[in-house]
Amino acid sequence: QVDLVESGGGLVQAGGSLSLSCAASGRTSSSNAMAWFRQAPGKEREFVAAIVWSSGNTIYADSVKGRFTISRDNAKNTVYLQMNSLKPEDTAVYYCAAGPLIATNPHPYDYWGQGTQVTVSS
Repeated sequence: QVDLVESGGGLVQAGGSLSLSCAASGRTSSSNAMAWFRQAPGKEREFVAAIVWSSGNTIYADSVKGRFTISRDNAKNTVYLQMNSLKPEDTAVYYCAAGPLIATNPHPYDYWGQGTQVTVSS
């Protein structure tokens, strides 16, 4: 079992920045990849970014490439999502996920956080 706790969401104006954190605890050795997904009202859950714990390799959705940065602190078992140049269409609940393989679809991820709301006003 891996427990994930997100923090750092909030309200920001368009063009602003926010940083999200996801602290992992429990059997973290079973999860080599961490990811962020988001879900806006009435829409499906959407991949944002992912990172491999061991290598630091990352992948991003095209919609956030160049604006968002995913990083990890292995000593703290924490993954971060730095979001810059935010747009109103980035408004969503952001979820942290953990799994054995890095992927852009949600299925390989076994564990999910409770989500944190990000609202970008125009």
